[in-house]
Order: sequence, then C-alpha cells, then structure tokens
Amino acid sequence: MRPSTRLAPRSLSCLYGFLLFLVVVSTGASAQERTAVIGTEVTVSQWSDPLEALGTLRADESVTISATVTAVVREVNFGDGDEVEAGDLLVQLEDGEEQAQLRSTQALRDERANAVSRATQLQSRNLGSRADVEDSQAQLRQVEAEIDEIRARIMEHRLRAPFDGVVGFRDISPGSLVTPGDELTTLDKLDVVKLDFRVPEGFLSTLERGQSIRATAAAYEDQTFEGEVTSIGTRIDPTTRSVQVRAEIENPERLLRPGMLMITTLERQVRDALVVPESVLIPRGERQYVLVIDTEDDNRVEQREIEIGERREGQVEILEGVDEGELLISHGVQRVRDGDQVELLGIANDENGIRDILERHRDDRDDA
Repeated sequence: MRPSTRLAPRSLSCLYGFLLFLVVVSTGASAQERTAVIGTEVTVSQWSDPLEALGTLRADESVTISATVTAVVREVNFGDGDEVEAGDLLVQLEDGEEQAQLRSTQALRDERANAVSRATQLQSRNLGSRADVEDSQAQLRQVEAEIDEIRARIMEHRLRAPFDGVVGFRDISPGSLVTPGDELTTLDKLDVVKLDFRVPEGFLSTLERGQSIRATAAAYEDQTFEGEVTSIGTRIDPTTRSVQVRAEIENPERLLRPGMLMITTLERQVRDALVVPESVLIPRGERQYVLVIDTEDDNRVEQREIEIGERREGQVEILEGVDEGELLISHGVQRVRDGDQVELLGIANDENGIRDILERHRDDRDDA
C-alpha cells in the first residue's frame, strides 16, 4: 500500500507559517541590512518530570449483593443502572415464617414478663422466694434473646444498599428462589474512582502522597482526567520489581468505569522552572546555545551557552545561562550571528502567534 502523504492541519499551519516567515525575512533582508527575527521571552512556569504507566480503574467502593439465606424473592426495588442511597431496600425475600416465629416469641415474652411481675409482688409480701424471682427474670431474658435472633434472621431477608452508588444489571424477578452466595446484583460507588498502576522500584524515592497525575482512556481520547496519589504500596513485587501506586480521580459525571485501562502520567518533582520553546536552541555537539537580544543595545545579539534540563513537547527547561524575562530569538536563528543587530518583528507567546506576527508585519509593509 502506498504511504499517505497527507499532512495534519497543525502541520499545514506550521508549514504555512514557516514559508510566510521566509518570504518576510527575504523581503526584509533585501530592503535593509538587519535580519528580521521573531523573539520569545524566558518565562517561569510549573514543570515536572513525567513518568508514564498503565493503570486500571476501580470503584471507590464496590460490593456484590448476594443472599445469605435460602428464600423466594418477594420484591425487587431497583432497575438496571439505578442510583441508590445507603439504606435503600433493594430486594425483599419472603419472611412469613420468621414473622410468625417473631409474633409467637413476643407473646411468650409478655407471658414471662407477667410471671416476673407476679413473682416480684409475692416476694414483696413474703409469699415467694428470691430464687423464684431470679428464675422468672432469667426466663424473660432468654426469650428476649430469642426475639433478637429472629429479628436478625428477618433482616437477612431484606437486602439493603450499604452505601450510595449505582447498581448493576437486574437478573432476578419476584418468585425466584435464591440460595446463599447467589449474586443478585452489584453496587459501585463511582463519584470517585481509584486508579491503580505500577512504578519501577528505581523511582520509589521520587514518589509521595499528593502528587498530581493525569490519565487518558481510549473511550475519551480528547479528554484528560486529573487526580492525585493517595497511597503507595508497602511492598516491591519481586517478579516485576515495581511498586503499586493508587490515585483517586473525581468522577462526577460517571464517565469512568471500573476495569477501564488508562494511560497514566505521574507528575514527579513539581517545580518552578525557566521554560523556552525548543526552537531557540542551537546545538553544537553536546553543548547548547541561544541567541539573546539586547533591546537596550539596539537589538544586538549575544550568543550564550546554556545548560538545559528536561524536555517536553515543544518546550525545554533551562537550568543555567539565561534569566527570566530575557528575550531570545526563536525564529530566524540560522540567519543571525553573534554581534548582529536584528529587526524584531514581534514576540511570540500564547496570545500572539507566529502566524499573526508575520501577517501583521506583511500588512504593515504593504501599507507602507
């Protein structure tokens, strides 16, 4: 198959800007001695050393609702995917036998309570012994314990939501016979999700709670989810030589689901750093240089050696060699030498793009 040569819109835009820049520079060079350039300022911004890993999502709380007794389903009070609150009755099992036992035992309790009352009155008149009173009281306590036991069995017939969450599929109907361990539905708390991923043990010293993470999922390619590290494993896996890390991500719209695979970027060693576009760099062997514009000396250029740190898409961290606010040449670098005086067409930043600068300069020349 013949490879495609179609350029992405962003690439076409960059190519258009570069060609336009060459036209403007060529026109400017023929009209005057100074070379036209575009500058950029050295700025301070938040920087970090990203570490990528694959992670799997888990619900903040997750449970399988199952029966603990053998009984027939009487009521099902939820539908597929319903949101429920803690304490909501999800499934009611038949408990007629237990209810009958409860009424019988309650009647027996009333009888035992009356017996205690009679024995106490007889003792107060010296017509009964203290032992008879104590025996009657013991029998009453016994029947009260039986009532508590029956009520506990009745509660086993009422399956309630242990926390706020979203139920799964409903696979049972009234009249179904369930036995202990039968899965009736699932319940997940999804307003917050947990993301588990593994990091090589060599990075253990750079991990700490509270670190920021960014994650993306195949289902939402254009969306980035942010969270923070909440816990770090206490053991290193001897097979993979990695440690498990857990982060939490807010999920108010319920977009993320347990089991999803996410590409996770962990922001390590967050700091304020001097940042410039990669286009300012002039590599020579293992050394890096930039061209600094001295606006107080009529835009004279000084070539200066710098020390760079980490890189990220389109940007580079500068450790030494320049200061915040200094003006560097970002476009036109190859046409300028140390000591030259240049024509500054504009300063590129987030609000003033290269294409805007070049088109504005071309319009000014046309008007002139």
